[in-house]
Amino acid sequence: MKLTDNVLRSFRVAKVFRENSDKINCFDFCSNGEAIISSSDDDSLVLYDCQEGKPKRTLYSKKYGVDLIRYTHAANTVVYSSNKIDDTIRYLSLHDNKYIRYFPGHNKRVTSLSMSPVDDTFISGSLDKTIRLWDLRSPNCQGLMHLQGKPVCSFDPEGLIFAAGINSEMVKLYDLRSFDKGPFATFKLQYDRTCEWTGLKFSNDGKLILLSTNGGALRILDAFKGAVLHSFGGYNNSKGVTLEASFTPDSQFVMIGSEDGKIHVWNAESGMKVALLDGKHTGPITCLQFNPKFMTFASACSNMAFWLPTIDD
Repeated sequence: MKLTDNVLRSFRVAKVFRENSDKINCFDFCSNGEAIISSSDDDSLVLYDCQEGKPKRTLYSKKYGVDLIRYTHAANTVVYSSNKIDDTIRYLSLHDNKYIRYFPGHNKRVTSLSMSPVDDTFISGSLDKTIRLWDLRSPNCQGLMHLQGKPVCSFDPEGLIFAAGINSEMVKLYDLRSFDKGPFATFKLQYDRTCEWTGLKFSNDGKLILLSTNGGALRILDAFKGAVLHSFGGYNNSKGVTLEASFTPDSQFVMIGSEDGKIHVWNAESGMKVALLDGKHTGPITCLQFNPKFMTFASACSNMAFWLPTIDD
């Protein structure tokens, strides 16, 4: 089944889970699309089975809190940042709920965490104005970059380069093998005083970069030339909430939730809005991602919703 405008417009909430007492601040699908893990401001991690469509188990990180959670390539392991006590990143085995390793270094809140799509390296960006490069096998930082401002960062789909959005006004591209030599490309964008960049993602085909903000606009850049191809607005975000925007796995569409519980979908190539979906969420949709392998997506406020298409085009 192929994603088309009609299929996207047909998506409806199939299941809603009320496992959390506070907002879900992040979630991540595992690479085979069979599971999803969420982190919440209530200090819990909830593991869901996507095929059975139900929560499997709940773990707690009461002491350190839990934010920005990412699956690693090893089965049943995650890395996540903390939102209490310190800014250490933790590597957790879900199997026995034990920490495998700690990654200390940042001294302010971690705002970006991106796992390499090809190996055990990952990068983190922080309000301390640094990006750090890590290897899951070592607690020591493998690389450190001091920046002029707050970063958002992500690996490209091939794991060869990473992009850093800095100070909400420029995007720098680095070669992973020689990032200490500085960026090989820098794209300067028009600065928007009304909002800050809160996320950066590549499309799966590597051709586009999506910049999300805590305001009412998203931007798509050409990942090679840095030109702004489209700006998307028209969704509600009056309170400066960090709303996650995502590409669909085929790189054809961009989607974002809003503070009124609706999901807006645009065609990434034409820039046309193709769908407005009502998730009946009770609060702002802070997290939104399409399943990497199956025709379903998830959205979250303090509740988690799984969506399915109601037609097969």
